[in-house]
Amino acid sequence: MFVFALAVVFKLCTIQFVQGDEYRELAEKRTVKDFDIEPNRGNVYSADGSLLATSIPKYDIRIDAIQAKDAVFEAHINGLADSLSVYKGKSASYYKDIIRKARRNKNRYFLLARNISYSDYIRIRNFPLLSLGAIKGGLIVEQTTKREHPMGEIAARSIGYERIDENNYATRVGIDGAFGEKYLRGKKGKRLKQKIGNGQWKPIADFDQVEPQDGLDVYTTIDVNIQDIAHHSLLGQLEKYEAEHGCVVVMDVKTGEIRAISNLAKTTKGTYYERLNYAVGESHEPGSTFKTMALMAALEDKVIDTSTVIDTKSGTKYFYGRTISDSRTGGFGKISAAKALELSSNIGLATIVDDYYSKTPEKFLDRLSKWKLDQPLGVSIIGEGEPDIPRPGASNWSKNALPSMAYGYNLTMTPLQTLAFYNAIANNGELIKPRFIRSVKSFDKDIEVFEKEILVDKLCSDKTLAQIKDILKNVVIRGTGRRMYSETFSMAGKTGTARTDYANYEEWKKDKKYISSFAGYFPVDNPKYSCIVVIHKPSTKVGYYGADVSGPVFKRIAQKIYTDTPIIDEVETLDFDNNLVNQDFEKFYESSRKYKQLMPRVVGMPAMDAIALLENLEVNVKVKLKGSGTVTSQSVERHQKLKPNQTIVLVAS
Repeated sequence: MFVFALAVVFKLCTIQFVQGDEYRELAEKRTVKDFDIEPNRGNVYSADGSLLATSIPKYDIRIDAIQAKDAVFEAHINGLADSLSVYKGKSASYYKDIIRKARRNKNRYFLLARNISYSDYIRIRNFPLLSLGAIKGGLIVEQTTKREHPMGEIAARSIGYERIDENNYATRVGIDGAFGEKYLRGKKGKRLKQKIGNGQWKPIADFDQVEPQDGLDVYTTIDVNIQDIAHHSLLGQLEKYEAEHGCVVVMDVKTGEIRAISNLAKTTKGTYYERLNYAVGESHEPGSTFKTMALMAALEDKVIDTSTVIDTKSGTKYFYGRTISDSRTGGFGKISAAKALELSSNIGLATIVDDYYSKTPEKFLDRLSKWKLDQPLGVSIIGEGEPDIPRPGASNWSKNALPSMAYGYNLTMTPLQTLAFYNAIANNGELIKPRFIRSVKSFDKDIEVFEKEILVDKLCSDKTLAQIKDILKNVVIRGTGRRMYSETFSMAGKTGTARTDYANYEEWKKDKKYISSFAGYFPVDNPKYSCIVVIHKPSTKVGYYGADVSGPVFKRIAQKIYTDTPIIDEVETLDFDNNLVNQDFEKFYESSRKYKQLMPRVVGMPAMDAIALLENLEVNVKVKLKGSGTVTSQSVERHQKLKPNQTIVLVAS
């Protein structure tokens, strides 16, 4: 026994100190180990509970052809072949032959079905032999998930995604990306698998070692109806003006909740899709929409009032060796400060800022800083662009910096940052952080609720606020946005037209490029929504001014949100009494509701708009569309009373 004990000790020492590396290498090549099980990613919902993004499970079904004992295999092979024949369409003998061949070849990873749905997975796992499970029947199930967007490409970039590569590097975009790690992703589970050769592994039990925990659900502030209106309004205008890209954002004035956001870019084929989140991430010179901030600063600092007379000369004026010009040939002459903003005079705003701030530029810049215009908003979506408002000593500062900034050049902001300021004007001076998320839930239980976040309690005095509101209203009534004016619906805001890619002026003159924009709110008296529309590089052959390019998108969105009908002065629809044009919006809206049981005329409308209109009638109808594009005919005549569940056929081309 003593000699035997010495032999054991000797062998242990040999294994530990002599053959240790060899055995450790063998241990690393063990045939059983734990694998991660990916959890189901949480869903993303709209404000009303509509599904915006969800994870769809997909399954591969395989069989370890040698796992089952001979008696068990022979008892069930015919039933399995018959079931596969019914499911996949080929003969039972075909499936019997290939499974027997797999068993002869000792194939432990034979594929039966690939990338199938959950319902098909449940069906197949109940087939003979497979129903016995992994140990007795050789069933191998591999699950993957695919992220789906039920709304298609609408708001796809803003909804976003999270992708993690083999090196654990994550690419995060939009809401899905911003909240993926904290909420949506969930926790991985563990499953024991056995190596069966050729780098293949199969589960060795019918249960998980550690169950995965599904991700939480995120409820956004997006309104699917407003999103649909905004998306198609922007798309139609981009196509009309053959623009490079554009964006639109609709925001709830009181809460800061984003109701719609669309970002579309042109492809090489001339179509448009959501490529980048321009509204959140693209900083550019805002152009004339910044004139509102410049005039508001001067009014609040009391260096001028709205009646201060500004000499805009004959349309050109020199500032420190540089010429600034107005869009109107011959200029506007001597006009009030209020009129300078209404008519969007570059010279007018540049003169105001230069005359009263050139000796103390910090006074003007500090005012902008108090309004947080030089800071990111800190929104939840990843990739917010940085604003750039230069100060003395910066590389882009010069004597011309202030007059250039007065009309929206020599500084950069994102569309969302600009919109937040206009929203604050509509919200009686309260600057709110734009909000994309309302709550995070597990089933119906709130895990976290996101409340309104105030960035600045009050931008300015009530007097300044009232003055600037009055001017923005007049921009639409009699100023640069007068083409947008409607007697039946009130809007306020500011047009913007900025040159872009103009570093080489001589080259720019050969191929002029602009950014057209409109920022504002509606209705005027009790604002409910603010909105910004920015369109980059529209074809100058068609038009490029903000009032012509972006303004109609703003108007279309505003009126469609509130009236739920086509724009009266652009598309012929219902016969309203003539005196409606003299009534305020509320009366107009109530009157229009009376016609919700009559068939409108939708010929000439975009097909998507026609469908949206008909599906929002008070009578539930079914709409069938033949073709795409613009509606050319309708099966039900105009003014006919509609019946519940009536089918309306639209033909479009």
